[in-house]
Amino acid sequence: MSIRRIIINFILAILTFVLHTSVFCRVLDFGGVTPDLMLIFVTSVAFLRGEKPGLLSGFFGGFLIDIFSGKLGFYALIYMYIGFLVGKLNEVFYSQNIAIPITIISVSDFVYNFVLYVLLFLFRRRFDIGYYMMNTIIPSVVYTALVAIFYYPFILKIHERIFEKEQRSEKKFV
Repeated sequence: MSIRRIIINFILAILTFVLHTSVFCRVLDFGGVTPDLMLIFVTSVAFLRGEKPGLLSGFFGGFLIDIFSGKLGFYALIYMYIGFLVGKLNEVFYSQNIAIPITIISVSDFVYNFVLYVLLFLFRRRFDIGYYMMNTIIPSVVYTALVAIFYYPFILKIHERIFEKEQRSEKKFV
């Protein structure tokens, strides 16, 4: 992994976090449901680049959320696992077809929200999963998928451009 890719992913993660906390949480929330831009970013990086970049971007993105939520390590661990697991699909699927990444992002969002339900509510003996499913999980998955239709191609273009520059710089040394 090149230093250029690390720096660009670092900047993208910070911009994603700022966009998520400023615009989507305050302006574009529908009924208290917001799309999870950080999950889109982590899943996209993992899907495009593999396990290690997915794990690292998941840890960093989750750590950004942890810093501002007060649950240090909680979200970093969840995003890290999601980034690692989606990174396993890197060589199995073709990243140019937008339907596959959007499906993977939607499944990741469903798993993420279900894990949050189990860890944050179920252990407190709040057993109303039907209510949580209909009012939080499903709207969040749909909203995240709609936003991912526009955000994933943006991340894909950036990663393709980085890959092209890396290929050109490798040819100079050969």
